[in-house]
Amino acid sequence: MMETRRPLPRLSFQAGALRAGSRVLPAEVAVALSYNGSTHAVMMATPADLVDFAYGFSLTEGIATPDEIASVDVVETAQGIDLQIWLTEAAAARQAKRRRSMAGPVGCGLCGIDSLEEALRLPRPIAPSDFALTPAQVMQAVADLPAHQPLHDATRAAHCAAFWTAGAIVAAREDVGRHNALDKLIGSLIRTPRGPGALVLTCRTSIDMVQKACVFGAPVLIAVSAPTATAVDAAEAAGLTLIALARPDGFECFTHPHRIASSEAAHVA
Repeated sequence: MMETRRPLPRLSFQAGALRAGSRVLPAEVAVALSYNGSTHAVMMATPADLVDFAYGFSLTEGIATPDEIASVDVVETAQGIDLQIWLTEAAAARQAKRRRSMAGPVGCGLCGIDSLEEALRLPRPIAPSDFALTPAQVMQAVADLPAHQPLHDATRAAHCAAFWTAGAIVAAREDVGRHNALDKLIGSLIRTPRGPGALVLTCRTSIDMVQKACVFGAPVLIAVSAPTATAVDAAEAAGLTLIALARPDGFECFTHPHRIASSEAAHVA
């Protein structure tokens, strides 16, 4: 497997002087997602947890559910990595009808969408549940997030998406792209279900992040940065509790605050 980080030489200007040294930086490689032998999208991503990426991307982009994926092969090439995903016949036919080209920078989650309706599609409604968490648990989830960011610690250049449930972060994935990190996390969770919980993100929340969270079915999304107004509208319409500007000492809730329990014992069902 390709390396996820490597040291590179650089000059540092500190305390009025230039000093030679090196800094560890994250790898960013072209990852093609190919379905039944045909390339569907090329994303710039960190070369780790790529099977999770294949499952998560396939689900959140409406291409295939986990049981419609027959196999995933990770093939390294001279140019990058080809994720060769093999679908069942029904999923392959559906995917062929909505193929799109998504080659573009990691900061863009909607590259190649060919209609305004697709870009602004309403998220899937969140299923009713009794899941809730207390303000203390929201803040603890954010406080615990740095312990699950080894790539960011080494490089200061990676996003993280984590899953909180039953009082702890139980899964986390990192990537140079915020959408990729969330897709990798979702891919890991649908392969090893963890029950209801909250997604915790180190990035801002745009409408496409809300759409992905709703396809997965998480009732709560917590982010350390502010959301866009369109993301708030989408979360409100879908029934998603959107918490943002979250810190270890406070947060802001923009939609569906009924999932923030008033007592110190949140109920999970």
